[in-house]
Amino acid sequence: MSTSNALDGLTQALRKLPGVGAKSAARMAFHLLQHDKPGALQIARALEHAVQSIRHCALCNTLSEQELCVTCASHERDHSKLCVVETPADQAALERTLAYRGLYFVLMGKLSPLDGIGPNDIGLQKLFDRVVPRDEDGQPVPAASREVQEVILATNFTAEGEATAHVIGQALKSRGVQVTRLARGVPVGSELEYVDLGTIAHALTDRR
Repeated sequence: MSTSNALDGLTQALRKLPGVGAKSAARMAFHLLQHDKPGALQIARALEHAVQSIRHCALCNTLSEQELCVTCASHERDHSKLCVVETPADQAALERTLAYRGLYFVLMGKLSPLDGIGPNDIGLQKLFDRVVPRDEDGQPVPAASREVQEVILATNFTAEGEATAHVIGQALKSRGVQVTRLARGVPVGSELEYVDLGTIAHALTDRR
């Protein structure tokens, strides 16, 4: 069956979404054009508006319409704690727990030498400068006078996420910063016989 250039272009565009293959993209395209043209226009307008108006927060690097995101601009957050995450989606997941009231730094990625992603590509220097600011003489501010007193590493527990956490942790500890790592363990409500061995091993290591 032949298709128009416009339909083919829409299908190819939809394939850029994560987890969407050729068949799923084609099904979405046909549905929007056949059953929901107003919805398609709404999506197009929303995408265009988001791309034009959303930028990175000047302080934490997450996505924001303002120079500072809502979290960084809030005076009710605990400014002594800084949680480092890989993506804005990870930040949103932590926020939904309602268990953390500190601030964030979003790396927008993770170290991956095989993919050519190094420290400069995920803004590590910006993170270090925020945690350990310098005085007028260019010297690091003493630990007791710094705003950030604890850095919580909440990168994912993948090989790349662990490597990223290790590099950040070592660099910050050498600068006299208290660094903690998000704990790993057995999920609440699970039974040990069904939990994978790696998770059980980490739970034993990180026991409290």
